[in-house]
Amino acid sequence: MNQLNNILFTHSYFLRFDPKQWAMGQPYAPLGTLYAASNMRMNGYEVSFFDNMFSHTAEEIIPVIEQIKPGFFVIYDDGFNYLTKMCLTNMREAAFKMCKLAKDRGCTVIVSSSDSTDRYKEYLLEGANFVIIGEAEQTLLELTSAIKNREEDFSQIPGLAYLKNDAAFKTVARPVLKNLDALPLPAWDLIDITPYKESWVKHAGYFSMNIGTTRGCPFKCNWCAKPIYGNRYNSRSPENVITELKLLKNMFNMDHIWFCDDIFGLKPGWVNEFAKLVKQEGLRFRYKLQSRADLLLDDENVSALAASGCDNVWIGAESGSQKILDAMDKGTTIHQISAATQLMKSHGIKPSFFIQFGYPGETKDDIALTINMINDLLPYEIGISVSYPLPGTLFYEKVKANMQQKTNWTDSDEMALMFSNTFSPAYYKQLHKYVHQNYHAHLAKYNLIKLFKNPLNPNIKRIRKAVSLIYHAPATLIAGFKLSKLEKAL
Repeated sequence: MNQLNNILFTHSYFLRFDPKQWAMGQPYAPLGTLYAASNMRMNGYEVSFFDNMFSHTAEEIIPVIEQIKPGFFVIYDDGFNYLTKMCLTNMREAAFKMCKLAKDRGCTVIVSSSDSTDRYKEYLLEGANFVIIGEAEQTLLELTSAIKNREEDFSQIPGLAYLKNDAAFKTVARPVLKNLDALPLPAWDLIDITPYKESWVKHAGYFSMNIGTTRGCPFKCNWCAKPIYGNRYNSRSPENVITELKLLKNMFNMDHIWFCDDIFGLKPGWVNEFAKLVKQEGLRFRYKLQSRADLLLDDENVSALAASGCDNVWIGAESGSQKILDAMDKGTTIHQISAATQLMKSHGIKPSFFIQFGYPGETKDDIALTINMINDLLPYEIGISVSYPLPGTLFYEKVKANMQQKTNWTDSDEMALMFSNTFSPAYYKQLHKYVHQNYHAHLAKYNLIKLFKNPLNPNIKRIRKAVSLIYHAPATLIAGFKLSKLEKAL
């Protein structure tokens, strides 16, 4: 008999199902899942966790369910990771399979994810008893308590979807949690960190872990979906974050942290206080974060980031065309992107750019402006995507009439444009290759010039990058030729 005080947590992100990420070998633990497990354990539940990160199939969950016999089977995906926000079809199918497997074995199946929030009817029809809509910790606690108490009416629990009279029924939205310090730290003791560490060291030469310091984002880029934490912005205290950093250092001796917030350190004074505490505690680690160009224009703030260990900042540069940035409701300017990049470099921080092609109305001239911006500013890294319509966004509403039958990528490297636009989907896939080659060719030229200017102080990394021009220059020409052919074929 299944036990109603026993919960088995898992998630539906299978690293092997995403060839690009598997090849990169830089996995991050399912942070949201570990938060939920910790919160339920604090409230008296017996909690188990099965990590699908390195699993081969969804069926690997079967012996775990049969051994533990949990009353509740919870698929709880990480709301902090952009890979789970993308709602890849490979992962959705795995989640559907696990719903059926757990339900067939007598579990009450509960799902919480960006995808299930958008497609709760599908998940309910595929075997989930309940789908949690939005921030899930409190909803999960109230739901499981109601079931344990043999209640049958769940309509008064906010943030929930379930079948009622054979039709999908959704309760009122749950307000987001404001006091994040009230949550227990993630249940890091439940995870086997060894395969994560081995993969990171093998592929990157160091070990990185993830921490979330905030939830939500107050900015209103019209293509950005926020199904879990919404447009509100709430922050943990610097002291609370330092406590977790010390825990991770003691437990796992990590080298590096990814602060996986949508926007890091937006609260006034937070970064300066954090930097003081890092120094005070004698913590030594490097970290990367995500931010916006307009938030990185203050010298004191950027200096505090550098002093506390920040070595890489990813900003949503998106486009080198102000017309496109304005169409996205981005709220930033090309000048701010340039100024923030230069300021970060002056403090030894590596600026990296998220770039997005294919937004409606983008022309060849706009694309050229973006390429020129990349080549002029030479960020440390670039992440290129095409505009991806996510349900619940203004962008989705704008393009849904022109969307093809395909509404999700299978994996994160698919790069398929899912709506009719200026150029063909094949053009944008080739554009991705061309821009990368062109960027690396410009980086090589830059390093070659630096070597000529200072030949008495050679740097092995600089030499390697300069020599790579031999490969990237012809590769850029070939990629550009293929791009021209696709453009003319329209």
